[in-house]
Amino acid sequence: MSLAPAPADVALAEAARPAAPPRRRPLIAILLFLTLAAMPLAVSLGVPAHWLTLVTRAMIFAIAALSLDLILGVGGLVSFGHAAFIGIGAYATGIMITEGRSEALLILPVILAACALFAAITGAVSLRTRGVAFIMITLAFGQMAYFLAQALSAYGGDDGLTLYERSTLAGFKPFANRTSFYYVTLATLAGCYALISTIVASRFGRALRAARENATRVTVTGYDVGRIRLVAYVISGMIAGLSGFLLANQTDFVSPAFISWQRSGELIFMVVLGGVGSLHGAIIGALAYLFAEDVLSGWTEHWRVIFGPLIVLFVLFTRGGLVGIIGKLASRFGSRRDD
Repeated sequence: MSLAPAPADVALAEAARPAAPPRRRPLIAILLFLTLAAMPLAVSLGVPAHWLTLVTRAMIFAIAALSLDLILGVGGLVSFGHAAFIGIGAYATGIMITEGRSEALLILPVILAACALFAAITGAVSLRTRGVAFIMITLAFGQMAYFLAQALSAYGGDDGLTLYERSTLAGFKPFANRTSFYYVTLATLAGCYALISTIVASRFGRALRAARENATRVTVTGYDVGRIRLVAYVISGMIAGLSGFLLANQTDFVSPAFISWQRSGELIFMVVLGGVGSLHGAIIGALAYLFAEDVLSGWTEHWRVIFGPLIVLFVLFTRGGLVGIIGKLASRFGSRRDD
């Protein structure tokens, strides 16, 4: 029996192979999660207490940014309606808590099923298009979800829905305590990162990346590009729904603003800021975005007027986002040590 790889697998590997794979990716990810795990200890040692809440919120959006990076950075699909999945997760949580069903083990399956259904339906339509048309259709579906949330008058409508209790987990209340909530969020983020990393490293992930580079070539090798992209879109939506669940529990409030196109744009900014295609870059981008928002909003209520041009300049004059900058600095430091 021949041990040589099949021609289709060879072509797939060649199409999916990045130009210059980073060597320090695992190290950066490990350092990142160790730093996040140490944040409660840092707060107990004197770091401002509100940082714990801020980092928790940043990790929640990092989950959504990770999910977006799966289809944007790996699959090359720019979705401008990704916040709809956050809204689905948040509203499912808010509605079930309002109706007396606060157990997370009941809420989460509903969220995952609802996000999967919405992603499957909208993805089947959106993925028939490419480029700007795909962006506009995902934006349209996102706005449909936004206006549907506004129409839910029984659950706050345009004013939003206030939650007077938080979810429980197997009868316990880990979301009621700020520190335990932090670690639940961190564990969820780590789990999502591990899951997406596994997907990206699998044959499915290589096919998705290869389809971004050359869809025709992948089709010729026998892969169904449309189905691969749809499955990735559904997985991405389900993971984003988890961030909606956590966001509703943190804010004790659900609003149509969670689903707005501006929120989808912010997720894209986070991915670009961290480094498109880099999973830990999506996490770093979310942290940087939320910290910049916190600092600039303390200066002026019109902080977006300052932050917008900074994002534009950053994208124009840097490559690879913050992860690219970190990699360059690490390379220079390593070369100096060798000298």
